[in-house]
Amino acid sequence: MNRRPGCHDLALVPDCNERVPGRQGGTVTTASVKWVAGWAGAGVWAAGFVTFSTLPPHRVWGASAAVGYLGAALAVGLLRGPRARPVALCSALTGAVAVPFGYLLLTGEGQSEVGVIQRSAALLLHSGTPYLAEPQAVTDYNPYLPGMSLFGIPAALLGDGSPVARLLGDARLWCAVVLLVCLVGGRAVLRRGGLSRVAGPGGSTGLLVLIASPLVAFPLCVSGVDLPLAGLCWLGLALAARGRAVAAGLALAAACALKWTALPAVAVAAALLAGSHGGRQALRCAAAWSAGVVALVLPAVLRSPGPLVEQVLAFPTGRAGVATPAASPLPGRLLAELGRAGWYSAVLLLVCGGVAVAVSLVTRPPAGCVAAADRLAVGLCVAFLFAPAGRFGYFALPLLLVVWSRLATGAPPGARSHAALLRRGGPVRRGGPVRRGGPPTARPTALPQATPVTRQLPAAALPGRR
Repeated sequence: MNRRPGCHDLALVPDCNERVPGRQGGTVTTASVKWVAGWAGAGVWAAGFVTFSTLPPHRVWGASAAVGYLGAALAVGLLRGPRARPVALCSALTGAVAVPFGYLLLTGEGQSEVGVIQRSAALLLHSGTPYLAEPQAVTDYNPYLPGMSLFGIPAALLGDGSPVARLLGDARLWCAVVLLVCLVGGRAVLRRGGLSRVAGPGGSTGLLVLIASPLVAFPLCVSGVDLPLAGLCWLGLALAARGRAVAAGLALAAACALKWTALPAVAVAAALLAGSHGGRQALRCAAAWSAGVVALVLPAVLRSPGPLVEQVLAFPTGRAGVATPAASPLPGRLLAELGRAGWYSAVLLLVCGGVAVAVSLVTRPPAGCVAAADRLAVGLCVAFLFAPAGRFGYFALPLLLVVWSRLATGAPPGARSHAALLRRGGPVRRGGPVRRGGPPTARPTALPQATPVTRQLPAAALPGRR
């Protein structure tokens, strides 16, 4: 009996959006309603920066992005047909990315970390170290590892004498380039391995929507320092999911050369490799990561060990002579403000949270790229919550990993992992058995077709015979 396919039958129904009657006699899809609500919510969020923020770059982005998001919401709500969403996406990208990004780069406005990166690059070229020997003010501190100064080298070489030099030399531009290359590269790695169900223009549209969203557009325009970190962590997890241990280790070494925040990604990638491809692959990843970190970080450690420890370790944790501006009222920060005992309590909670995540990686290693991204997001959230100093904006990093892992693999919004495709001994797939001992991307063996059995009737039972 024929049945009406439901919204979960994605292979049968290309668009399962329900249609609800409109006031003017037309119809509006529920997906359109969600798009309108999403763009409108983003516009309200952007307008909040104009109202509450005191930083000029935040206000510039908020004013421009609010207009772009409002135009996107109006385009989805008023236009009909296939052109509605492209017009909305163009409005959001123009208002939230193109206009504020170009304006802030040409004027040189941005958060203080942009200037810190570009000054550290000039120091690296002239003195061989990206750290000042005796920092006095907050902006004199460089809380990043040596790899971050590479994004400021174009500015140090081009200067700021012309608009083209200011545009091409700004560190935010190159942070954005690294992010895009890593996001697209990680998705391509998964597609070549058959671990991504996204094909065609849908994946590109998802990437553009992600860039236009406040999750990426805001840090892209005003700061950009955490975007290459997120991209390299994602690339490392994607390579680990494909079993490319050495490449994964090198990608994560590059991430750890930017900020020590990327260290949990190494443990997650090693657990993913050990559970899916064996312990030897995990050791190869760790060896490649160690070699990469030594090559990228050790020269700066040997050149200026004291300034590096003070600025990279003591300053972000609130133990330097100058207070860190990362002072959002998170639990770790509130505890640290109680004095020495509170600071040690925050560190103890941070260690306990890290141990709990590490135990989960051993007892239940992630079984795919989505599960690995989720586990890394949990570890980062624990670190940001209980660190003695932090900002609410840091949580954009784990959220970006969670969202993009699902967009890149085609996993449903509520999926925990990508259907456990990388379990040891063969893939786990719905609708068929699993061939034990096969490669991670091996297809399940087909079920043998049942042979129809013909029942022999006695001649006396045939019609017309007695």
